[in-house]
Amino acid sequence: MNTKVLRLTAVLATATVAVGALAGCSGGTTGGDSGSDAAGGTYTWWDPYPQHAEDSDWAKRVQDCGTEAGVTIQRTAYDTTALTNQALLSAQDGTSPDVILIDNPAVSTLADTGMLSTTDDLGLDTSSIDENLLAAGVLDGKTYGIPIGANTLALYYNADVLKAAGVDPASVTDWASLDAALAKVSAAGKKGITFSGINTEEGTFQFLPWFWGAGADLTDLSSSEAVDAVTLWKNWLDKGYAPNSVITNSQNTVWEEFLTGDFAFAENGTWQVNSAAKAPFATGVIELPAKDGGAAPAPTGGEFIVAPVQKDTARYETTRKIIECMTTPEGFVDTANTFAYYIPPTEEGQKQLLSEHADLKTWVSAVQAAKGRTSDNLGTDYPLISEQLWTAVQNVLSGAQTPEQALDAAQAAAKSATGK
Repeated sequence: MNTKVLRLTAVLATATVAVGALAGCSGGTTGGDSGSDAAGGTYTWWDPYPQHAEDSDWAKRVQDCGTEAGVTIQRTAYDTTALTNQALLSAQDGTSPDVILIDNPAVSTLADTGMLSTTDDLGLDTSSIDENLLAAGVLDGKTYGIPIGANTLALYYNADVLKAAGVDPASVTDWASLDAALAKVSAAGKKGITFSGINTEEGTFQFLPWFWGAGADLTDLSSSEAVDAVTLWKNWLDKGYAPNSVITNSQNTVWEEFLTGDFAFAENGTWQVNSAAKAPFATGVIELPAKDGGAAPAPTGGEFIVAPVQKDTARYETTRKIIECMTTPEGFVDTANTFAYYIPPTEEGQKQLLSEHADLKTWVSAVQAAKGRTSDNLGTDYPLISEQLWTAVQNVLSGAQTPEQALDAAQAAAKSATGK
């Protein structure tokens, strides 16, 4: 068995890719090695959107890009986790599709096996893509794919609750001012904040803005900055600013709690924009504050469009045309509107989106400050580190360990798991 197959087998055996924070969905058949004419015929496309049927605007747009490239696209959709596993299996079997839309933390998982073409291989220009968003697809200095858009986290607020408590949401600019706001809300008889601290990737996803906002780094889970971040959450529980339910809350549960109208703040994502607009109370959104002020980097969600390696390299020219069609400024805005709302990964696309939806300005700013979970060349180490981080957060919130104890144990376990 060659090295590439060994790597694929190892990844399949331990595939716990960090997904679930922002759902997508996808599917597949035999791919580019099917022997069809590279200048025509059928190109295979997998994406994680089974909620978009073949008569949907999304599916029609995919087909239109195939038509523009002179081919027919055979599209299949799986859910997010199944898509990653299917992609790995297809590479092992030699049946990879021509194009995959994959959750951004999984890009490095696929790239690490050697199954993906680089953007240089395809001749794709990524110079206009925001570097902080493109970084999720970079491994060992090589770029694999292009983000089709990004979503991230911010703080939704109940304007009625804040007004009654005498809190101006614009005053919340750092941790101290957020704590002061929560204290006023609590004194006014309302609940302060809800978030997801569950022991899954969703828990890490929601904790990272506070972790990074304190200046912590995923290569050192036991730093004093990391201790500050988890202590912040623990203090909110101890003071009654946050309910104990956060220990088991999913992001959906967080939103259900917020919609009761009892909470001042809820940490959630762009995917709740439309729901917030329909809430039975006035809502708004602010960026998640860093410890000492400014916007904290929040993790990015969203998919990359990637191209698996094909035996018939003549297929790449058409693949490039399909990808370029999907990633024009107009295409990014179409994607943003389809998934209500992905923020385009380019300045031009963001400007076009804001010309249609000026109310998304805070979200555009949040995405501009965001960070990929696998950035800093963490690659396939990220899921191993993330598991230890969410475990530590759980142990602190439940009172099982002190912040120092939990994070020391997490760092030791992460070092053992990654060998670094």
